[in-house]
Amino acid sequence: MKVIHTRGELAREVEAVPGAVAVVMTMGALHEGHRRLMREARQRSAFVVVTIFVNPLQFGPNEDFEKYPRTLEADVEACRAEGVAVVFAPGRDEVYPTGAPSITMNAGPLGEILEGASRAGHFAGMLTVVQKLLMLTRADVAFFGEKDFQQLALIRRMVHDLELGVEIVGVPTVREVDGLAMSSRNRYLSPEERRAALALSRALREGAVHTEASAVLAAARKILADEPSVRVDYLALTGADLGDAPEAGPARLLVAARVGATRLIDNVPLTLERAV
Repeated sequence: MKVIHTRGELAREVEAVPGAVAVVMTMGALHEGHRRLMREARQRSAFVVVTIFVNPLQFGPNEDFEKYPRTLEADVEACRAEGVAVVFAPGRDEVYPTGAPSITMNAGPLGEILEGASRAGHFAGMLTVVQKLLMLTRADVAFFGEKDFQQLALIRRMVHDLELGVEIVGVPTVREVDGLAMSSRNRYLSPEERRAALALSRALREGAVHTEASAVLAAARKILADEPSVRVDYLALTGADLGDAPEAGPARLLVAARVGATRLIDNVPLTLERAV
């Protein structure tokens, strides 16, 4: 496995690849969820690139860019263990050589709801770096986790609308034994906060037991209301594409909340049925 840091090195590596290039994009602090993405990618290609870059464009002024965990040495070893071909870990100047870009991606209406309503500019910054990394890696297929479901939906929309010719694969959320969705931010939680954070996955699980929209939301809200240390940002029931929830058919239940100083998100798929 090679660890590289520059565009030139990356270009030389991907130019020599005879087959498909598979990409897993990360901000580091890798956990089992990221490793699941790598394993899925290895099923599709012998040449997997993992990018590790904490993208400043997708952090707001009051968010955790400076304290976001950076664990490159451990991350490289995780990639090596999963059979990754190349780790691309560029510095800020390598990704944005002329400084903050004057032209960025517009996330459109889908980027203004849910996470977009709470984190202005987040999705424009995310899409901008994803588009740049897709081009730099010359990816044929890219893998993203369903935990960040709105991110996944927006990347799919960008690739479709701009005809980028890259296959985007969503991989189901990987959870801890107790149900908490794996996240690099989980390490910020104190033991008591981590216990409280289980209300998110429990609310989604209880909501998904039901098949009628109002019952889904009522069940989830009850669980969240019973945990006062969880400050809910949103709980939303949508369609599978994040549009309006259907009367019947595939849907998504999503939640975002703060536990202590840590903001967490989670979601589950479910199927709605018409009330009788």
